[in-house]
Amino acid sequence: MTRGLRVVPADASVVLPALRDALGGSGPAILVGDPSSDLPAEVPVRVALVVETSGSTARPKRVALSADALLASAAASASATGGHGQWLLALPVHYIAGLNVLIRSIASETEPVILGGASFDPLAFAAAAERMDADLRFTSVVPAQLGRLLETPEALPALRRFTRILVGGQSTPAPLLERALELDVKLVRTYGSSETGGGCVYDGVPIGNTEVRIADGEVELAGAVLADGYLGDDERTAATFPDVDGKRWYRTGDTGEVIDGVLRVTGRLDDVIISGGIKVSLADVERVIRGIPGQTAAVVVRARDDRWGEVPVVVTTNAIELASLRKTVGDSLGVAASPARIVLVDAVPTLSSGKPDRLTLQRLAQ
Repeated sequence: MTRGLRVVPADASVVLPALRDALGGSGPAILVGDPSSDLPAEVPVRVALVVETSGSTARPKRVALSADALLASAAASASATGGHGQWLLALPVHYIAGLNVLIRSIASETEPVILGGASFDPLAFAAAAERMDADLRFTSVVPAQLGRLLETPEALPALRRFTRILVGGQSTPAPLLERALELDVKLVRTYGSSETGGGCVYDGVPIGNTEVRIADGEVELAGAVLADGYLGDDERTAATFPDVDGKRWYRTGDTGEVIDGVLRVTGRLDDVIISGGIKVSLADVERVIRGIPGQTAAVVVRARDDRWGEVPVVVTTNAIELASLRKTVGDSLGVAASPARIVLVDAVPTLSSGKPDRLTLQRLAQ
């Protein structure tokens, strides 16, 4: 059996009722935003939402999510954060974290407060937060937004009134987490993807019936939140969602470890370079650099090198002396991990999700 698929403009006031109908079964499945190519007119009847990824490191994918998976995600989040409440939408609605804010609002039967504007404004965020009237208040942000909010004194009273602030989409630099703790801002670090209906691991611990395991160094996830697969791509679906002993797992492509039941993501399978015959994790280099004051938004990418094969290159908005940077990284990770050069930019290019656009950054670094 199938159902129709409707493209909905990335306007929260339009997406919300369309999403409510899709989840309830009274309307077609939806895809938010402009698709990269033609869409089928119909999808399997289980599918309520199709999320087209931005393709930061690969070709775009169309993730097909059922209403059951999306509502399981909302229920797990509510259980982990203290209950159903009111949400402030500060993220794009064609991004799974933004859509999740609307889904959780639907599940909790509360009206979300929508932050408008073409770009993120901490003062507008604070004003929007003042319009929230529920006892339990939540929002979801990416690290770049969190950084701007913590740097805006006028926004701090509003931040402190949130029951929980979910932060995810990418690794959150340790200095930001420490600053939030100092300021009594209640953060929850989330881990997940479109393929898991958004965050399904909070502060390293799986929520709901989500399970985590490490297979050959790769983080794999299982549970009710998993997507049905990729629309129109059975081969990729089979490779990414393998069935192991009757249980379906999602291969994240991330590396990590589980210690005492807590997941620590250490990088990407594809972010390890060989520099002068030595393996170097770009995620580790980035972690060290982001611990330096003023470098919390720095991004580390690979570049080809005639002598060493590949080398780390730092892209940042704040100037820093290369020799000093190389010593800091070398002392922590070894000489091979020391960045070859620094690329200074006015602003780090990002995807619509707020994540760094690593493909563009690699071209700049090269």
